[in-house]
Amino acid sequence: MDWLQQVDGYCERLGPGFWAEPLNAVTNLAFIAAAVWVWPRTRGMGRVLAAVLAVIGVGSGLFHTFANRLTGLMDVAPILGFILIYVFAASRDFLRLPLWASALAAAAFVPFAALTAPVFARIPGIGSSAGYAPVPLLILIYAAILARRAPRLAWGMAAGAGLLCLSILFRALDMPGCEAWPAGTHFLWHLLNAAMLAWMILIWTRHAEAVASPRRPGEAAGGRTP
Repeated sequence: MDWLQQVDGYCERLGPGFWAEPLNAVTNLAFIAAAVWVWPRTRGMGRVLAAVLAVIGVGSGLFHTFANRLTGLMDVAPILGFILIYVFAASRDFLRLPLWASALAAAAFVPFAALTAPVFARIPGIGSSAGYAPVPLLILIYAAILARRAPRLAWGMAAGAGLLCLSILFRALDMPGCEAWPAGTHFLWHLLNAAMLAWMILIWTRHAEAVASPRRPGEAAGGRTP
């Protein structure tokens, strides 16, 4: 495989140049800005996630400037890393699973995505965005499990899933809507994703704070949301 082979998969890119996707490139700063904003508002695992959020911005920025297979890997690897870390944290801290079960739940995301992505791929127009569709589905599964135990936490996760669905929609519309909107819509995927990932970090943070602080009788852990 030629790792330096050029990739042209976005409406905005009209040539092989470094600055051929200005909107797609610049909007990756949103990930870094979100990471910087959330860093002092979280701790522990939240800061690990914030650091990965910043790396997502760097990797995606490299992909939308150099645009080859190698930078494409740099784009998707941090996203997968964020997902796996969050699934582990959510399983351990939201579902209160032991460490081994939380690690198993994180590892199970890979076959879960492999099984569900082809189903989403049957949706007309979704294209390569089908690979991301298992993520909001998984978030909604966690929200459903938490609905009775921690309803506000569940609603917060459901809101994150909804924001991600909107983000995936704009990613999917990028090429089909290219004639009507030559700049494409992929940059909106970046902006919405940055907001969504920061939101998910804050959800974890508020839950951790609620567990750590004294609660009134009958108040469920994880009851607070950002």
